[in-house]
Amino acid sequence: MNVEFLNSPEKKQIIEKLNESYGISSLPHLFLKIGKEKVRAFSGSLTSQEMSKIARHVNVEIIGIYLCKFEKDGIRLSHDAVSLLSEKITKNIIDITGEQAKEWMKGNDLQIKMENKYVVVKNNNILLGCGKSTGERIINFVPKERRVKN
Repeated sequence: MNVEFLNSPEKKQIIEKLNESYGISSLPHLFLKIGKEKVRAFSGSLTSQEMSKIARHVNVEIIGIYLCKFEKDGIRLSHDAVSLLSEKITKNIIDITGEQAKEWMKGNDLQIKMENKYVVVKNNNILLGCGKSTGERIINFVPKERRVKN
């Protein structure tokens, strides 16, 4: 697996995209790029050199939190990042009803017409996850293991 520790300019570019899309203007974490698309954030006390040594012996996927994924048409926050960064997210939030929230947490898409973009779904001041609007519906990205059983 290709793991790359991002330097300050690269991290700054990601923060700019997060700010554009979600209003997240700063994160104190060390950023790791996994493959071509995924970014993980680490907030511990290890340096990138120490983490490189660890990565030679263990799967680096267990280090830090999965933060976001770069898609062709934007940047998508992970489910855990939405929870972790709930106080920092200020843009592209869509408020849904209680009934819609139940459907969302079951893993169902929502039939809501809006501009094509990635959004954070919210109900009663609780952020429920990230979705992608197609213009006609919002595609649900809640991980299967986090969904409510019927």
